[in-house]
Amino acid sequence: MPPRAVFVAGAGTEIGKTYVTAALTRRLRERGLPVETVKPLASGVPPLHDPGFAESDTARLLDAQDIALDAEAVETCSPWRFSAPLSPDQAAILEGRSLDLADLVEWCRARIAGTPGTLLIEGVGGLMSPVTATATGLDWLRALDIPALLVSGSYLGAISHALTACETLRRYSVPLRAVVVSESPGAPAPAGTVAASIARHAGAPVVCLRRGEACPGSLADLIVT
Repeated sequence: MPPRAVFVAGAGTEIGKTYVTAALTRRLRERGLPVETVKPLASGVPPLHDPGFAESDTARLLDAQDIALDAEAVETCSPWRFSAPLSPDQAAILEGRSLDLADLVEWCRARIAGTPGTLLIEGVGGLMSPVTATATGLDWLRALDIPALLVSGSYLGAISHALTACETLRRYSVPLRAVVVSESPGAPAPAGTVAASIARHAGAPVVCLRRGEACPGSLADLIVT
């Protein structure tokens, strides 16, 4: 039976989590599988009326689901949005706002319960990035008690970052469905070479997603089986 929800976590920030999440969403939809995708917490998001909003993570995920950009859809996908491209705890301070982990977890659990198929929840930043004044992305993931899909880049240092994240998930008994190596522009080694090296140590399936390519069917299989 497919999991009710999967958390898309990053081994770092700006490494392609949204690219992977959107590609996976499209692949599952092409198969006719019921899937909803959200990014509850997002930083660096311009106002909806700003032309730059179309390049935001929220807009990209809505596009992958063929959902028109309007205020209701944006709120449904990303209820906590901050304009500064910082970790959410820092961005919230700049806007005089606060965020409680319990509220974030409660919202996610309600979405999981109300989704007829699989819910993809994209996290923010890296696995250990702060999401509130006292909690990290790992705390958020552990509170939800759902499996993770870990996204890594292929840049220099990505192997160590990915394996450190895998070890952290293992230490806290978080089920890891797969590691996705998202090709980093200008990386010194081919993404496939990086993926092969990670695969030798990750203890989980590793899939490579090159820029411009569709989501591999093997990744979709790992999510829905």
